[in-house]
Amino acid sequence: MIRTFIALGANLADPLGQIERAVAALQALPDSRFVACSPLYRSRPMGPADQPDYINGVAHIETRLSPHALLDQTQRIELEQGRVRKAERWGPRTLDLDLLLYGDEQIDDERLTVPHYGMKTRAFVLLPLFDLAPHLVLPCGTALHTLVSACDCSELEPLTGSFATPTP
Repeated sequence: MIRTFIALGANLADPLGQIERAVAALQALPDSRFVACSPLYRSRPMGPADQPDYINGVAHIETRLSPHALLDQTQRIELEQGRVRKAERWGPRTLDLDLLLYGDEQIDDERLTVPHYGMKTRAFVLLPLFDLAPHLVLPCGTALHTLVSACDCSELEPLTGSFATPTP
């Protein structure tokens, strides 16, 4: 089983419900074991400011699926929850699932970049990932706590009462 982390984000059509349904779908992935979900955070959108705030978190799963099969599964979940892929980058969406890490693998092809290209600078990814794996070291050798300490997380708003499952 490969240790993987998947970013969760939504800002349309009941974002909290979208995240909850995405977690349920991740729990049902074939050849996989759902380990935990981070606490959830509210964040300002990265792109156009005329869109609702996002709800963000990170899921930890262990899987036997290949990276591309896992990507196919996450894209299927997005589509089933109403995701419409548009050319607009960082626009509003019902659900965004990004494969952040797939073990220690480094992948860069036409469909997939792992580690995720933006994860080192995005507080809404780093803080929930840190909640799950504070001692994590990225495939490049950088300790996650180093990235979190260098990142401004002050604009993230923890959602009280949001679900989180502890890492065993």
